[in-house]
Amino acid sequence: MTFFDIVAILVTFAAVFSFVNERYIRLPRTIGLMAMSLIFSLLLMILGKMGFFSLAEYAQELLSKLDFHDTLMHGMLGFLLFAGALHVNFDDLLKEKSIIFLLATVGVLFSTLLVGGLAWGMFSFLGIDLPLIYCFLFGALISPTDPIAVLGIMKKAGAPKSLETTVTGESLFNDGIGVVVFLALLAFVQGTSTPGMTEIMYLFLVEAVGGIAYGGLIGYITYFFLKRVDNYQVEVLITLATVIGGYRSAELLHVSAPLAIVVAGLLVGNHGRHFGMSALTRHHLDTFWELIDEILNAVLFVLIGLEYLILPHDMGLILAGTLMIPMVLLGRFLSVGAMTSFVRLSRTIDRGTVRVLTWAGLRGGISVALALSLPLGAERDSLIAITYTIVAFSILIQGLTVGPLIQKFVRSSQKGAYAKKQQGAGHSDRETVAEGKEGE
Repeated sequence: MTFFDIVAILVTFAAVFSFVNERYIRLPRTIGLMAMSLIFSLLLMILGKMGFFSLAEYAQELLSKLDFHDTLMHGMLGFLLFAGALHVNFDDLLKEKSIIFLLATVGVLFSTLLVGGLAWGMFSFLGIDLPLIYCFLFGALISPTDPIAVLGIMKKAGAPKSLETTVTGESLFNDGIGVVVFLALLAFVQGTSTPGMTEIMYLFLVEAVGGIAYGGLIGYITYFFLKRVDNYQVEVLITLATVIGGYRSAELLHVSAPLAIVVAGLLVGNHGRHFGMSALTRHHLDTFWELIDEILNAVLFVLIGLEYLILPHDMGLILAGTLMIPMVLLGRFLSVGAMTSFVRLSRTIDRGTVRVLTWAGLRGGISVALALSLPLGAERDSLIAITYTIVAFSILIQGLTVGPLIQKFVRSSQKGAYAKKQQGAGHSDRETVAEGKEGE
């Protein structure tokens, strides 16, 4: 089976499932696609146990020939991050820069340590033999949030702009930071020597700071070329080359490719959009990258659902993953709460923001891909099954309920603003009456 055969099958599944969801089920697209592909995987497994081995084995053979980690981390991720960053307003991002920075950096580190510690305690209680370093690796791979599944839901729910920007910005940046933390911890497992704090800080600086700087460079180079040509076919091709060439060159330079592409996308989507493109080019560029985003998202979530066919099907591990769901949410809640407490020292944050940010922090394909990149062994099999269970819950359950939660948050904020307005009006009336009495 060739690579083209695999792509043809995945795209066909994505198209069929998208049609069924749009025509009959009408769930949020990414959630509907994953749900249907997961149900399809379960049906194949049942058919396999009933004697239809050829169909189940064929599907397993298909997935085993496609490395999910390489497909996502070294292929699809650059396109998805660039498409997401392209439509983020830089001015809105700057308004929320403090909370985004804290959540995407210190928040990821805090969540990694907290979830890793909780996982070690839970696994020990369940009799799952996982070394502490693997528990922290689990904390690192499950801490980054995925912007893909939640953004469309937030827009439909009418989320406030500040909240939408915070979730988007954090998700775009914490992918890169989370990968850096994961790689630093993985060095303890794979390396012949144990890296010290100096080596870890050096890796962080090279990967994270280097990725941001390199992203600024390729973003400016892209803007330089866009400004000097007025042909939308050529300009779309330039942005495509920015993603493919920029992502790969960042990997070769050993800087964070995800962070580089996010920064490049922000520059092209803001500075390049306003000063380097005509209205016609902006229209075609937006249409092109929206289509790329939609197609790759569809294929990705179908692939996540189908991956269940080749994962370890150990009920003990699935139980462990289920019990870890509240632990992961607790780690997210405490890390978000701690970071917003710092921000509250300088600005007002609406009541309920921590709960919304906690529940809207969905886990997705990146967590699964990082788990699949672990060294072969029993520890890897355990963490893959546990991670997949948490990701499935996050996308299917949190994804379906985050919309109503945001709507409740919006109504609560509006009531609070109205109450303050009425209180202010009442205070003004009392002052007016007092002034009148003094005049008498």
